[in-house]
Amino acid sequence: MAPPVADERAALAAYLLQQQDAFRCATYGLTDEQAGRAASPPSTLTIGSLLKHATQVQAHWLALAEAAPGEPVDERSQDERYADHQEGWTWHPTDTLEAALPAYDAVCARVQAAVRELDLDTPVPVPPAPWNPTDIDGWSVRWVWFHLVEELARHAGHADLVREAVDGATMYELVAGREGWPETPWLKPWQAGS
Repeated sequence: MAPPVADERAALAAYLLQQQDAFRCATYGLTDEQAGRAASPPSTLTIGSLLKHATQVQAHWLALAEAAPGEPVDERSQDERYADHQEGWTWHPTDTLEAALPAYDAVCARVQAAVRELDLDTPVPVPPAPWNPTDIDGWSVRWVWFHLVEELARHAGHADLVREAVDGATMYELVAGREGWPETPWLKPWQAGS
């Protein structure tokens, strides 16, 4: 649970941290092969691909917030940006949690620092995309952080379903195992092979 909060900035940081941590829990105890196993047909999402996407989407919105009120410089072609976006949804047989988790943790830390530092009212230009509105010029940095809470929560839910299909582990069992909670009559902390 997010701790009690005293103000909006603390609430944004706490709820972002809670959703960021959900991906750490979803990967807890998995092998690289399990991280790449799509186990909730018909979806092809895996824990690994969701982790990579959560890393990428945070980096994208962070770049927009940090560049605001201007726009980040990205000299790649549209094809290169699309290929990068697709890469962020793909867990390759050569991908490893040992490499993916530090990249994820680094962007999470950068987002947390930006939440503490950036002016929440700074306008952020709406990036061109078919799903973005065309009747406004910008959102605020505040909007970006709320959007990230929503985006991470949506995909953390996906990760919960995929993880349970991979090995039966549920979020409370994973949190209990990861944080070393004692076993109770109603909750057994997850352990490898259990």
